[in-house]
Amino acid sequence: MISRIGVGVMALCLALYIVVVGQRAVLMLTTGEPIAIAIGVALIVMPLIGAWALVREMQFGFAADKLGRTLDAEGGMPQAETELTPSGRIAKGDADPMIARYTAEAEAAPTEWRARFRLGVVQDAAGRRKDARASIREAIRLSRS
Repeated sequence: MISRIGVGVMALCLALYIVVVGQRAVLMLTTGEPIAIAIGVALIVMPLIGAWALVREMQFGFAADKLGRTLDAEGGMPQAETELTPSGRIAKGDADPMIARYTAEAEAAPTEWRARFRLGVVQDAAGRRKDARASIREAIRLSRS
């Protein structure tokens, strides 16, 4: 719930930023000076890129949350098999065998989103955020087809 509040606050801040920067962009565009016009165009384009990125992240977060709640309700979330570090991560020595096992399960069922999502959860717990995001993104894609 706290993360959703954080996302809402971030979205509101971005909206306020877009309004303020949009005002400045209009001022720059109306000066008639070539450099000011170029800056005005940049002031319009950059917030739009930021808004696009925020929307994509929110879509990813909501879809991942939905799949996680579904898998948890089914009792399919991976269980902590080892001692976790104080930060909630899997100890480095225990991470590789777990990731190998969940990778094998995901590869054995290439069309099953649950296996790919479990792999992503284990990768995230092991601190491999980039791999985890890719696995969860693939799980989202598989759940839609």
